[in-house]
Amino acid sequence: MDFGLTKDQELIRKSIREFFEKECPKEKIRELKTDKKGYDPKMWKKLADLGYMGLVIPEEYSGAEGSFLDLMIVMEEIGRNIVPGPFFTTVCQSAPAIEKFGTPVQKKNLLKKIAEKGEITSYAVNEAKADYSAADIQLAATPQGDGFVLNGVKLFVPYANSATHLLVAGRTKKSENPEEGVTLFLVDAKSKGIEIEEIPTAARDMKCEVRFANVGVSKENVVGEIDKGWQIVDYVLQYGAVLKSAEMSGGVQAALDIATRYAKERYQFGKPIGSFQSLQHRLVNMLTEVDGLKNLVYEAAWYMDQGKPDTMLNSMVKVKANNVYHRVCYDAVYIHGAIGWTEEMDISLYLLRSKANENDCGANGVHKERIAMELDRYEPLFLSMRA
Repeated sequence: MDFGLTKDQELIRKSIREFFEKECPKEKIRELKTDKKGYDPKMWKKLADLGYMGLVIPEEYSGAEGSFLDLMIVMEEIGRNIVPGPFFTTVCQSAPAIEKFGTPVQKKNLLKKIAEKGEITSYAVNEAKADYSAADIQLAATPQGDGFVLNGVKLFVPYANSATHLLVAGRTKKSENPEEGVTLFLVDAKSKGIEIEEIPTAARDMKCEVRFANVGVSKENVVGEIDKGWQIVDYVLQYGAVLKSAEMSGGVQAALDIATRYAKERYQFGKPIGSFQSLQHRLVNMLTEVDGLKNLVYEAAWYMDQGKPDTMLNSMVKVKANNVYHRVCYDAVYIHGAIGWTEEMDISLYLLRSKANENDCGANGVHKERIAMELDRYEPLFLSMRA
């Protein structure tokens, strides 16, 4: 297992970091919090022109056919600069699902548009519980003619207001096992019967409520097999959990850097506050948390890149990211003092994002439950080596 980056990957990191520093300074992030779209379309187009939308899309669909680790690096840098936009839901959730489970026609029609034009596709799975469970998927998908009719509500759908397509999880069959009877549909976001409304959030990260009233979808727009869509939802959850954790790892590193810099620059009693032992110890604890998270992210990403995803590890890294991001941001605000809570200071933007990211791809309860299920059949390495 080698966590070292190749020269090409180092170049990706350098170029995307410079791009975000130039195109998305913190003042723009503050402006976008009140923007109706919630992201910068001009920056989005530039990202598409530079090829980042198609980073892991196959070459036959105009992509770069890069690796999972390549995408992880981009997500780290998005987190480092807390860049708002539909990159995650389009490139890290919807595109991988279509690429792995979609039909050739779906891939040709959608993946090429994502790679070339940056068309936005939003992943719509959560409903009333918003806990990423199969039981939560109750949006009715009723057979009608040569297709289906969708009725129900999806919550916390990212950037649905700007999407051209929605990747929607619906229930096509009721069963004692809620994982049976789930089907995914690729839906035109402008279809008759769809209503989209922004949900106000503290981080103002453009989460939407999407209401479906007799929305017609043809069988050609079914992704994967009818009634067997839960494996796709599970795949996207694991794939996305690692990448969202990478984004959070980038954010937590930035929070530590901001706090360290402030501790050196802020003077009290004639000396920098970073010279006080209590703050030194706090910064050391923050560094330990940051490095521990990064190591876990890289390990999970490495297994994903090798085509050997580890279900328990993927959930472990998301739980770790949820805890560490918020805890380090809180400590960073503490180091700033009372002014750290105001949006005048950059660190407050990271604190808000830490709570918003916590629920993306599963909060702690979701992943702790998955870890507990995996522990039933988990054998520690030292026991397996005894034989």
